[in-house]
Amino acid sequence: MKDILTIIVFVFSVGCIPFMTDSGVLLNFVMMALYACLLAQAWNILGGFGGQFSFGHAVFFGTGAYLQVMVQTYFEWNPWLALISSMGISACVGLIVGILSFRYGLKGSYFALVTLAFAEVFRIIALSVPFTGAGVGLMLPLSESVANMQFTTKAGYIWLVLALVFISLCITAWLRHSRFGSYLQAIRDNEDAARAIGVNPFTVKLWATVISAALMGSAGAFYVQVFQYIDPTLAFGPHTSVEALVGAIVGGMGSLWGPVVGALTLHALADLTRNMFGQLPGINMVVYGFVLVLIVMFMPRGIVGFASNFLKILFKSANSGKESA
Repeated sequence: MKDILTIIVFVFSVGCIPFMTDSGVLLNFVMMALYACLLAQAWNILGGFGGQFSFGHAVFFGTGAYLQVMVQTYFEWNPWLALISSMGISACVGLIVGILSFRYGLKGSYFALVTLAFAEVFRIIALSVPFTGAGVGLMLPLSESVANMQFTTKAGYIWLVLALVFISLCITAWLRHSRFGSYLQAIRDNEDAARAIGVNPFTVKLWATVISAALMGSAGAFYVQVFQYIDPTLAFGPHTSVEALVGAIVGGMGSLWGPVVGALTLHALADLTRNMFGQLPGINMVVYGFVLVLIVMFMPRGIVGFASNFLKILFKSANSGKESA
């Protein structure tokens, strides 16, 4: 109940920002920071809670993005229905990836490489077939209206991605307190021990992959609705996978607010470096790499874990001082 209340407070607070300012720069920052939160939270479900490090989560992102465009372009589906279908098909891709990976016991670096390979295979396919636009990519037809999920202001997109972040936070809160979440964390800590007490690692990891993939698919669909264009490199390239995993690692894997804190921190750093160094290609990746090295060296539990430990030590010292007095 406490987690749900904090989630509601967070969502309400962020949702009020468009009423408090009309600054395009600030609203764009909020929108893209929430988008980064969604990516990190989606990765956190499988990587943070399940301990299954994926280097190719872009395969689910790109599937959702392409489907969002194609069903509108070729079949004239409503974008809201397309969003649901994008999440569903991305979940199906997650099911396939999970079955092919976990059925043969792949984990650790092997699983990471397999997911990376899947993303590259999908990128090559998207470059080769005509209905994806091949190397040219696909444009989303422009038609600004709420019914077409194309808003005239950034506020509409903020509320849309905030709703998706709310769903991801609720799922994460459920994982923290549910039996399924306990099974998933047990597998992360010691898969053999979890199997010994009756947990089925294959089934649990498979469902975690499906949930994570569906959320990544929703991020892909959102991206397309905002920028109205997608190509194979944007959809299946490594940047999205890196942004998702680094956000979760920096903030604190396996926690509720870690991916949110990590994504906001990295997005703020990215904007700062852009202002300092201009549009220097690859500067964001350099910043991500540098921050990741620092976090791994000095804060292995991420920013949230470090802050939690620091506060515990602080309160313990304060209580010791009162007792001695």
